[in-house]
Amino acid sequence: MKNVKLIAFLFFIIIMVACKNDKKTEEIIEETQVEEIKTETSEKKEMTITLSPKSESNVEGTVTFKQVGNPVMMTAKMTGLTEGTHAIHIHQTADCSSADGKSTGGHWNPTSQPHGKWGDAAGFHKGDIGNFEVGTDGKGEVQFSTDQWCIGCGDETKDILGKAIIVHQGTDDFTSQPSGAAGKRVSCAGIIE
Repeated sequence: MKNVKLIAFLFFIIIMVACKNDKKTEEIIEETQVEEIKTETSEKKEMTITLSPKSESNVEGTVTFKQVGNPVMMTAKMTGLTEGTHAIHIHQTADCSSADGKSTGGHWNPTSQPHGKWGDAAGFHKGDIGNFEVGTDGKGEVQFSTDQWCIGCGDETKDILGKAIIVHQGTDDFTSQPSGAAGKRVSCAGIIE
């Protein structure tokens, strides 16, 4: 009888240990599934658009947008610019059909803020990227990153699809309303998916 009780007790211990190991295995599987879901949601989006000359200029280049997770990184590379300070903005419409680039409309301003320097507490347009310097070689480059934009997310206050990039001949003064008095639009590219 003692042997039967001992065998029953050992059998009970074996079952308990086996159940505990099964539970750990289930937890590991659940953690793996969560990791896979996180990987799928951090989709990488990337697009490169071509800048075309406007206003009888020779300004050409490319603008690349990359989004991995939340921030969007913009890199613009341009040639054919005059030496000095130039402005670059996102404008409201991806229409570069006019010779002067004005078919793009005004700055992209989905939150109806006053024009200003990016991040200004008094207000700024989501398209107010800012100014950049160009040397005697006529080449310019801008790198900009923000979590205030997205690529194809559908949020009207953040989505840059359907907008345009405009390079201006002059400098954005960050105070003139409604758009900074940056001068002619010398290059344009539509941000289209």
